[in-house]
Amino acid sequence: MSTRVGGKIRFGVILSLNRSSFIDLENEATSCERLGYYAIWLTDHFFPLYGAPSMPRFECWTSLSAMASVTKNLRLGTLVLCNSYREPSVLAKMASTLDNISNGRLEFGIGAGWYEAEYRAYGIPFEKVSVRIFRLKEGVKVIKKMWTEEKPRFEGRYYMIRDAFCNPKPVQKPHPPIWIGGSGEKLLLKVVAELADGCNVASWTGKPEDFKHKIAILEKHCLAVGRDIDEIQKSWAGSVLIAETEEEVKERIQRYVQMRLQRLRETGRSAMNSTEYQLKPSIAGTPEQCIEKINDYVNAGATHFMLNFPTEKLLDDLQIFAKQVIPYFK
Repeated sequence: MSTRVGGKIRFGVILSLNRSSFIDLENEATSCERLGYYAIWLTDHFFPLYGAPSMPRFECWTSLSAMASVTKNLRLGTLVLCNSYREPSVLAKMASTLDNISNGRLEFGIGAGWYEAEYRAYGIPFEKVSVRIFRLKEGVKVIKKMWTEEKPRFEGRYYMIRDAFCNPKPVQKPHPPIWIGGSGEKLLLKVVAELADGCNVASWTGKPEDFKHKIAILEKHCLAVGRDIDEIQKSWAGSVLIAETEEEVKERIQRYVQMRLQRLRETGRSAMNSTEYQLKPSIAGTPEQCIEKINDYVNAGATHFMLNFPTEKLLDDLQIFAKQVIPYFK
C-alpha cells in the first residue's frame, strides 16, 4: 500500500435529487452526519442529466434549506450553483439566509453553467462559454461585496448593484467558503486563482495525472496574480463503488455499466460517444483498493473528496466507506 499523504483530507457525499420522496433524502443526510462525513453536496439542475428529463427531481437550494433543519454539524454544499440561473444579488441574499439558518454551515459552490438543454428548456439564454465565465467572475465579485459591505455597490459589464443591502450578513466570516467548479485552463481556472477559496477541478478522465495537470495550471494562474495556491482547497468529485470482496466489486461494476447504458439510451445519447471513464465508476474496489486510488488523488493535490455512491444500497456503502476508508486519512 502506498504511503498516506499528510494533511487534512475531508470526505463529503453527493446526494441525488432525482427522486419523488423527500423523506429518503433526509434519511441519507442524517446518516451522513451520524457516520462522520464532512459535508453533503447537492447539484444544481432542474431535471436529470441521465435518464428521461421528465423524471422527478427536486430543486437544489430549497432542498439544501430543508437539510439544514434536520442536521446539526454537517456542512451543506452546492456542487455547483449555475451562475446563470439566478441573479448574483439574489443569490447572495439567499446564501446569507441559508448560512444563518444552518448556523454557519454553508459551502458555497458556483460555476459558469454548461448544460445547454436545460437552459433551452427553461427559457434561459445560453451564451458562449467566455461570456458565461466573465459573468461568473462578475457575479462572484457582487456576491462577495454583498456579504462583506454595508452598502455594496458594483458596476460591471454584466451586473450592477446600488446599495444592495444584505442583512443579516452570513454567520461565517469574512464569508462562506466560495468553491468554483470547472476545468477550463485559460479562463475558468484564472477566475479560481483570483476569487475562489476552493475549486472543484474537473479533469474529466478519471485519471490522477490529469487532475495533477489541472492543479499545475491553477498554480501558474496563482503565481500570475500573486496568490499562494495553498490558500485554495482542491476537490475531486466522482463516483465510488465499494464492496467487501473483489467478486462483488466486479458484479456491481457490470450492473453499473448496464444502468449507465440504459440511461444514455433514455436521453438519446449514443454509447459510442461515451468513453470508458463515463461508463464505469471513477473509483471502484474493496476498501483497501479504494484507499489506494484515493491516495493517488491526494498525491496529485486533492484535499477534499465529493463522492457519489451510485448504488441500490447507499446506506450500506456509506457505512463501509466511513468505517474502513475514512479513518486511514485521519
